Amino acid sequence: MRDRIKRSLPNFLTLINLSLGVIALLFVIRNDLVQASLMVMVAALTDRFDGKAARMLDCTSELGKELDSLSDLVSFGIAPIIITWKISFISFPVIGCLLAVIYPIAGAYRLARYNVTAFNNVFSGVPITIAGALLAIINLFNCYSIEHHRYSNANTLFSAVIVVLLSFLMVSKIRIKKR
Repeated sequence: MRDRIKRSLPNFLTLINLSLGVIALLFVIRNDLVQASLMVMVAALTDRFDGKAARMLDCTSELGKELDSLSDLVSFGIAPIIITWKISFISFPVIGCLLAVIYPIAGAYRLARYNVTAFNNVFSGVPITIAGALLAIINLFNCYSIEHHRYSNANTLFSAVIVVLLSFLMVSKIRIKKR
């Protein structure tokens, strides 16, 4: 029984990550964009520990790897871009939708590439967790700007540039050593 619980812990942490991503999307529906952004940030912390727990407990698995990728796509691909779309791109139907689509596509591609490539402690491209957390921070900044009546077209342009840049960095061949 104890061994079974031990083997389940990393996947449980991964499912918490996924749950936080879904909760972030529910907060977007309620128009609570600060809470939504904070859920993405907490999901990033959870994601940090699931892989560590799996390696520490010597219970890594292909199922865990795939589950982690699916959870990451929701929490760091879909949730942050929907928040960004709601804050910055909703008034731009065509360009806003295009930006909202390219980011999770880049994240999904990066995750799939990671899953089929041998990992030697070096990431190829920026991990989606980092991209999603950065986008969540920008979303929090934009929420602050809106609350203090300082949001402008410059914020929208900045968000668009960041989304394109993060999308590019996720699919790039930039090598990042894992810490």
